[in-house]
Amino acid sequence: MRSSILVGGQAVINGVMMRVPGAYATAVRIKDGSIQSKAINFTSLSEKNKLFKLPIIRGAINLFEAMKIGYSTLTWSASFTEEDNKKPNFFIEIIMNILSIVFAIGLFLFLPIFIASYSIDLNNVIVFNIISGSVRITVFLFYLILISLLKDVKILFQYHGAEHKTIFAFEDGEELSYEKAKKYNKEHPRCGTSFLFIVMMVAIFSFSVIDSIALLLLNIELSIINRVILHLFCMPLVAGFSYEVLKILAHNMGKNKLINSLAMPGLLLQKITTKTPNKEQLEVAFEALKAAFGDRYKNIKGKKFKAEAIG
Repeated sequence: MRSSILVGGQAVINGVMMRVPGAYATAVRIKDGSIQSKAINFTSLSEKNKLFKLPIIRGAINLFEAMKIGYSTLTWSASFTEEDNKKPNFFIEIIMNILSIVFAIGLFLFLPIFIASYSIDLNNVIVFNIISGSVRITVFLFYLILISLLKDVKILFQYHGAEHKTIFAFEDGEELSYEKAKKYNKEHPRCGTSFLFIVMMVAIFSFSVIDSIALLLLNIELSIINRVILHLFCMPLVAGFSYEVLKILAHNMGKNKLINSLAMPGLLLQKITTKTPNKEQLEVAFEALKAAFGDRYKNIKGKKFKAEAIG
Protein backbone atom coordinates (compact mmCIF):
# COMPACT_ATOMS: atom_id res chain seq x y z
CA MET A 1 0.00 0.00 0.00
CA ARG A 2 1.19 3.50 -0.81
CA SER A 3 0.48 6.37 1.55
CA SER A 4 -0.15 9.83 0.14
CA ILE A 5 2.33 12.70 0.30
CA LEU A 6 2.58 16.07 -1.43
CA VAL A 7 5.77 16.23 -3.48
CA GLY A 8 6.50 18.49 -6.44
CA GLY A 9 9.14 20.74 -7.87
CA GLN A 10 10.62 22.57 -10.83
CA ALA A 11 13.90 23.09 -12.63
CA VAL A 12 15.82 26.29 -11.93
CA ILE A 13 19.06 27.69 -13.34
CA ASN A 14 21.69 24.96 -12.89
CA GLY A 15 19.52 23.25 -10.30
CA VAL A 16 16.23 21.95 -8.96
CA MET A 17 13.62 23.12 -6.48
CA MET A 18 11.68 20.47 -4.53
CA ARG A 19 8.53 21.15 -2.54
CA VAL A 20 7.36 18.82 0.26
CA PRO A 21 4.86 19.17 3.12
CA GLY A 22 5.88 22.18 5.21
CA ALA A 23 8.91 23.26 3.20
CA TYR A 24 10.66 23.64 -0.11
CA ALA A 25 14.34 23.64 -0.98
CA THR A 26 16.48 24.64 -3.93
CA ALA A 27 19.84 23.09 -4.82
CA VAL A 28 22.17 24.39 -7.53
CA ARG A 29 25.52 23.33 -8.95
CA ILE A 30 27.85 26.32 -8.64
CA LYS A 31 30.99 27.16 -10.63
CA ASP A 32 33.44 25.28 -8.39
CA GLY A 33 31.45 22.06 -8.86
CA SER A 34 29.95 21.93 -5.38
CA ILE A 35 26.22 21.96 -4.58
CA GLN A 36 24.67 24.91 -2.77
CA SER A 37 21.23 24.36 -1.20
CA LYS A 38 18.69 26.48 0.62
CA ALA A 39 15.60 25.22 2.50
CA ILE A 40 12.64 27.38 3.51
CA ASN A 41 9.73 26.41 5.75
CA PHE A 42 6.43 26.97 3.96
CA THR A 43 2.79 26.34 4.82
CA SER A 44 0.28 26.57 2.00
CA LEU A 45 -2.76 28.81 2.30
CA SER A 46 -4.87 25.68 1.75
CA GLU A 47 -3.50 24.32 5.03
CA LYS A 48 -4.36 27.51 6.90
CA ASN A 49 -7.94 27.91 5.70
CA LYS A 50 -10.43 25.14 4.85
CA LEU A 51 -12.02 27.40 2.24
CA PHE A 52 -8.84 27.23 0.18
CA LYS A 53 -9.04 23.42 0.11
CA LEU A 54 -12.27 23.44 -1.88
CA PRO A 55 -12.10 22.19 -5.49
CA ILE A 56 -11.35 24.88 -8.09
CA ILE A 57 -10.24 27.32 -5.37
CA ARG A 58 -7.34 25.06 -4.40
CA GLY A 59 -6.17 25.01 -8.00
CA ALA A 60 -6.04 28.80 -8.22
CA ILE A 61 -4.22 28.93 -4.87
CA ASN A 62 -1.76 26.27 -6.01
CA LEU A 63 -1.01 28.21 -9.19
CA PHE A 64 -0.42 31.46 -7.27
CA GLU A 65 1.88 29.77 -4.75
CA ALA A 66 3.76 27.86 -7.45
CA MET A 67 4.41 31.08 -9.35
CA LYS A 68 5.53 32.90 -6.20
CA ILE A 69 7.88 30.10 -5.11
CA GLY A 70 9.08 29.55 -8.66
CA TYR A 71 10.04 33.19 -9.11
CA SER A 72 11.91 33.40 -5.81
CA THR A 73 13.84 30.17 -6.41
CA LEU A 74 14.72 31.15 -9.98
CA THR A 75 16.01 34.49 -8.72
CA TRP A 76 18.10 32.76 -6.04
CA SER A 77 19.58 30.26 -8.51
CA ALA A 78 20.35 33.05 -10.99
CA SER A 79 22.37 34.89 -8.34
CA PHE A 80 25.11 32.25 -8.67
CA THR A 81 25.57 32.97 -12.38
CA GLU A 82 25.93 36.74 -12.09
CA GLU A 83 29.35 38.05 -13.02
CA ASP A 84 31.39 39.27 -10.05
CA ASN A 85 28.34 38.64 -7.83
CA LYS A 86 26.95 42.07 -8.70
CA LYS A 87 23.40 42.65 -7.54
CA PRO A 88 20.99 43.54 -10.35
CA ASN A 89 19.59 47.06 -10.49
CA PHE A 90 16.28 47.03 -8.63
CA PHE A 91 14.43 49.30 -11.06
CA ILE A 92 15.78 47.53 -14.15
CA GLU A 93 14.66 44.21 -12.66
CA ILE A 94 11.13 45.57 -12.11
CA ILE A 95 10.96 46.91 -15.67
CA MET A 96 12.18 43.58 -17.09
CA ASN A 97 9.59 41.67 -15.04
CA ILE A 98 6.80 43.96 -16.28
CA LEU A 99 7.97 43.56 -19.87
CA SER A 100 8.05 39.77 -19.44
CA ILE A 101 4.45 39.75 -18.18
CA VAL A 102 3.29 42.02 -21.00
CA PHE A 103 5.10 39.80 -23.54
CA ALA A 104 3.44 36.65 -22.16
CA ILE A 105 -0.02 38.25 -22.18
CA GLY A 106 0.51 39.55 -25.70
CA LEU A 107 1.83 36.25 -27.07
CA PHE A 108 -0.54 33.77 -25.42
CA LEU A 109 -3.71 35.85 -24.92
CA PHE A 110 -3.87 38.91 -27.18
CA LEU A 111 -2.35 37.31 -30.32
CA PRO A 112 -4.72 34.28 -30.44
CA ILE A 113 -7.76 36.53 -29.87
CA PHE A 114 -6.51 39.02 -32.47
CA ILE A 115 -6.01 36.30 -35.10
CA ALA A 116 -9.35 34.65 -34.33
CA SER A 117 -11.13 38.02 -34.66
CA TYR A 118 -10.19 38.08 -38.36
CA SER A 119 -11.37 34.51 -38.90
CA ILE A 120 -14.84 34.45 -37.35
CA ASP A 121 -17.58 36.70 -35.98
CA LEU A 122 -16.61 37.93 -32.50
CA ASN A 123 -20.03 36.91 -31.15
CA ASN A 124 -19.79 33.30 -32.34
CA VAL A 125 -18.27 32.35 -28.98
CA ILE A 126 -17.77 28.60 -29.44
CA VAL A 127 -16.08 28.67 -32.86
CA PHE A 128 -14.17 31.83 -31.89
CA ASN A 129 -12.65 30.17 -28.81
CA ILE A 130 -11.86 26.97 -30.71
CA ILE A 131 -9.88 29.01 -33.24
CA SER A 132 -8.15 31.21 -30.64
CA GLY A 133 -7.42 28.14 -28.48
CA SER A 134 -5.90 26.32 -31.46
CA VAL A 135 -3.73 29.35 -32.24
CA ARG A 136 -2.64 29.54 -28.59
CA ILE A 137 -1.60 25.87 -28.53
CA THR A 138 0.26 26.26 -31.85
CA VAL A 139 2.11 29.35 -30.61
CA PHE A 140 2.96 27.54 -27.37
CA LEU A 141 4.39 24.53 -29.24
CA PHE A 142 6.53 26.68 -31.53
CA TYR A 143 7.69 28.74 -28.53
CA LEU A 144 8.83 25.60 -26.68
CA ILE A 145 10.54 24.17 -29.76
CA LEU A 146 12.43 27.41 -30.42
CA ILE A 147 13.65 27.96 -26.86
CA SER A 148 14.62 24.27 -26.57
CA LEU A 149 17.32 24.96 -29.16
CA LEU A 150 19.13 27.30 -26.76
CA LYS A 151 22.05 25.77 -24.88
CA ASP A 152 21.03 27.16 -21.46
CA VAL A 153 17.45 25.97 -21.94
CA LYS A 154 18.65 22.47 -22.86
CA ILE A 155 20.48 22.35 -19.53
CA LEU A 156 17.36 23.64 -17.75
CA PHE A 157 15.32 20.86 -19.37
CA GLN A 158 17.90 18.29 -18.21
CA TYR A 159 17.38 19.45 -14.64
CA HIS A 160 13.64 19.18 -15.31
CA GLY A 161 14.19 15.53 -16.23
CA ALA A 162 16.32 15.06 -13.09
CA GLU A 163 13.49 16.43 -10.97
CA HIS A 164 11.00 13.94 -12.44
CA LYS A 165 13.31 10.93 -12.13
CA THR A 166 14.06 11.83 -8.51
CA ILE A 167 10.36 12.10 -7.63
CA PHE A 168 9.64 8.76 -9.33
CA ALA A 169 12.48 7.07 -7.40
CA PHE A 170 11.35 8.63 -4.12
CA GLU A 171 7.73 7.57 -4.64
CA ASP A 172 8.90 4.03 -5.39
CA GLY A 173 10.90 3.79 -2.17
CA GLU A 174 14.21 3.57 -4.02
CA GLU A 175 17.56 4.81 -2.78
CA LEU A 176 18.38 8.20 -4.27
CA SER A 177 21.31 7.15 -6.43
CA TYR A 178 22.15 7.57 -10.09
CA GLU A 179 21.88 3.83 -10.80
CA LYS A 180 18.40 3.64 -9.23
CA ALA A 181 16.96 6.89 -10.57
CA LYS A 182 18.18 6.72 -14.18
CA LYS A 183 15.78 3.85 -15.02
CA TYR A 184 12.68 6.00 -14.47
CA ASN A 185 10.92 8.07 -17.12
CA LYS A 186 11.81 11.72 -17.49
CA GLU A 187 8.13 12.47 -18.23
CA HIS A 188 5.83 12.78 -15.20
CA PRO A 189 1.99 12.78 -15.33
CA ARG A 190 1.73 15.61 -12.79
CA CYS A 191 4.24 17.89 -14.50
CA GLY A 192 3.58 21.60 -14.78
CA THR A 193 4.02 21.28 -18.56
CA SER A 194 1.04 18.93 -18.66
CA PHE A 195 -0.81 21.40 -16.45
CA LEU A 196 -0.19 24.25 -18.92
CA PHE A 197 -1.44 22.13 -21.82
CA ILE A 198 -4.57 21.19 -19.87
CA VAL A 199 -5.11 24.88 -19.03
CA MET A 200 -5.10 25.70 -22.75
CA MET A 201 -7.56 22.89 -23.52
CA VAL A 202 -9.88 23.72 -20.61
CA ALA A 203 -9.68 27.40 -21.58
CA ILE A 204 -11.43 26.69 -24.88
CA PHE A 205 -14.52 25.39 -23.07
CA SER A 206 -14.27 27.80 -20.11
CA PHE A 207 -13.85 30.93 -22.22
CA SER A 208 -16.79 29.87 -24.39
CA VAL A 209 -18.99 29.74 -21.29
CA ILE A 210 -17.55 32.99 -19.92
CA ASP A 211 -18.03 34.79 -23.23
CA SER A 212 -21.63 33.53 -23.48
CA ILE A 213 -22.41 34.86 -19.99
CA ALA A 214 -20.78 38.20 -20.78
CA LEU A 215 -22.63 38.53 -24.09
CA LEU A 216 -26.08 37.20 -23.23
CA LEU A 217 -26.52 37.97 -19.53
CA LEU A 218 -24.24 40.95 -18.87
CA ASN A 219 -24.65 42.53 -22.31
CA ILE A 220 -20.89 43.15 -22.61
CA GLU A 221 -19.57 43.92 -26.08
CA LEU A 222 -17.01 41.24 -26.95
CA SER A 223 -14.42 43.46 -28.58
CA ILE A 224 -10.79 42.31 -28.75
CA ILE A 225 -9.72 44.42 -25.76
CA ASN A 226 -12.79 43.49 -23.67
CA ARG A 227 -12.14 39.84 -24.39
CA VAL A 228 -8.47 40.06 -23.39
CA ILE A 229 -9.38 41.78 -20.11
CA LEU A 230 -12.22 39.35 -19.39
CA HIS A 231 -10.12 36.25 -20.13
CA LEU A 232 -7.19 37.58 -18.13
CA PHE A 233 -9.44 38.29 -15.15
CA CYS A 234 -10.93 34.77 -15.32
CA MET A 235 -7.59 32.91 -15.62
CA PRO A 236 -7.56 31.87 -11.92
CA LEU A 237 -10.94 30.18 -12.48
CA VAL A 238 -9.64 28.38 -15.58
CA ALA A 239 -6.50 27.33 -13.67
CA GLY A 240 -8.69 25.97 -10.88
CA PHE A 241 -10.69 23.79 -13.28
CA SER A 242 -7.50 22.65 -14.98
CA TYR A 243 -5.93 21.63 -11.66
CA GLU A 244 -8.88 19.34 -10.92
CA VAL A 245 -8.61 17.77 -14.39
CA LEU A 246 -4.89 17.16 -13.91
CA LYS A 247 -5.43 15.52 -10.52
CA ILE A 248 -8.05 13.18 -12.01
CA LEU A 249 -5.79 12.23 -14.92
CA ALA A 250 -2.72 11.72 -12.71
CA HIS A 251 -4.66 9.67 -10.13
CA ASN A 252 -6.18 7.38 -12.76
CA MET A 253 -3.20 6.96 -15.12
CA GLY A 254 -2.95 3.38 -16.32
CA LYS A 255 -6.45 2.41 -15.13
CA ASN A 256 -8.21 2.76 -18.49
CA LYS A 257 -7.46 3.72 -22.10
CA LEU A 258 -9.58 6.90 -22.04
CA ILE A 259 -7.60 8.42 -19.16
CA ASN A 260 -4.33 7.39 -20.80
CA SER A 261 -5.40 9.03 -24.07
CA LEU A 262 -6.36 12.28 -22.33
CA ALA A 263 -3.05 12.39 -20.46
CA MET A 264 -0.94 11.52 -23.50
CA PRO A 265 -0.70 15.04 -25.07
CA GLY A 266 0.83 16.43 -21.88
CA LEU A 267 3.33 13.57 -21.69
CA LEU A 268 4.25 14.03 -25.36
CA LEU A 269 4.79 17.73 -24.73
CA GLN A 270 7.32 16.79 -22.07
CA LYS A 271 9.41 15.18 -24.82
CA ILE A 272 10.35 18.81 -25.51
CA THR A 273 10.53 20.23 -21.98
CA THR A 274 12.50 17.38 -20.37
CA LYS A 275 15.88 15.98 -21.36
CA THR A 276 17.81 13.01 -19.97
CA PRO A 277 19.94 14.25 -17.04
CA ASN A 278 23.50 13.21 -16.28
CA LYS A 279 24.77 11.92 -12.95
CA GLU A 280 25.80 15.36 -11.66
CA GLN A 281 22.38 16.84 -12.41
CA LEU A 282 20.58 13.99 -10.67
CA GLU A 283 22.78 14.53 -7.62
CA VAL A 284 21.55 18.13 -7.44
CA ALA A 285 17.92 16.94 -7.57
CA PHE A 286 18.64 14.40 -4.80
CA GLU A 287 20.12 17.14 -2.63
CA ALA A 288 17.10 19.40 -3.21
CA LEU A 289 14.68 16.69 -2.08
CA LYS A 290 16.76 15.76 0.97
CA ALA A 291 17.19 19.42 1.94
CA ALA A 292 13.44 20.00 1.64
CA PHE A 293 12.65 17.15 4.03
CA GLY A 294 15.58 17.95 6.32
CA ASP A 295 15.82 15.69 9.36
CA ARG A 296 12.53 14.01 8.38
CA TYR A 297 14.10 12.34 5.36
CA LYS A 298 15.78 9.55 7.32
CA ASN A 299 12.37 8.47 8.68
CA ILE A 300 10.55 8.36 5.34
CA LYS A 301 13.20 7.15 2.88
CA GLY A 302 12.59 3.66 1.54
CA LYS A 303 8.81 3.90 1.90
CA LYS A 304 6.45 3.87 -1.07
CA PHE A 305 4.36 6.99 -1.62
CA LYS A 306 1.65 8.24 -3.95
CA ALA A 307 2.39 11.88 -4.70
CA GLU A 308 -0.59 14.15 -5.31
CA ALA A 309 0.96 17.50 -6.19
CA ILE A 310 1.94 18.88 -9.56
CA GLY A 311 5.52 17.83 -10.14
